[in-house]
Amino acid sequence: MVPIKGSKFILRPWRLTDAASLQRHANNINVARFLFDRFPHPYTKADAERWVLAHQSKAVVTNLAIVIDDNAVGAIDFKQGDDIYRKSASIGYWLGEQYWGRGIATEAIRLIIPYAFYNFDIIRIQATVNGNNLASMRVLEKAGFTKEGIMKDAIIKGGEIMDEHLYAILKDA
Repeated sequence: MVPIKGSKFILRPWRLTDAASLQRHANNINVARFLFDRFPHPYTKADAERWVLAHQSKAVVTNLAIVIDDNAVGAIDFKQGDDIYRKSASIGYWLGEQYWGRGIATEAIRLIIPYAFYNFDIIRIQATVNGNNLASMRVLEKAGFTKEGIMKDAIIKGGEIMDEHLYAILKDA
């Protein structure tokens, strides 16, 4: 896969040399608090190495490092559904806290959308957001996603039950 160039970053497949930078940016409670519980905190060097090894060997690239000045500072990925969801994909992303508020996540999403629609047989990309993550909701809206609904009391994170917001963008939109 050829790297995708943004204005301040590139999206590219993971490299083993990304582990140290990944660990440094992922080991932040302010990042982890908005992600699935499977995203560990603290985020160790072993976690980073395991992540990179798992993703750098994949033949089909759907998980990309967000790289600034040759440092992996975040990630963006999408997963195509299966069975009756095979024409849909879900997207996820995170960014190191020091890079928040600079438009990087919005631009990364805008860049991954055509890549996903062109290279995969999908007609829809969706994202879910924790009810307390207003910044991520705004990122999705700025990237062209539409809020389709709110699932009440759908998730628990850090002992708090909260709503989950569903956003989507369609191929022909």
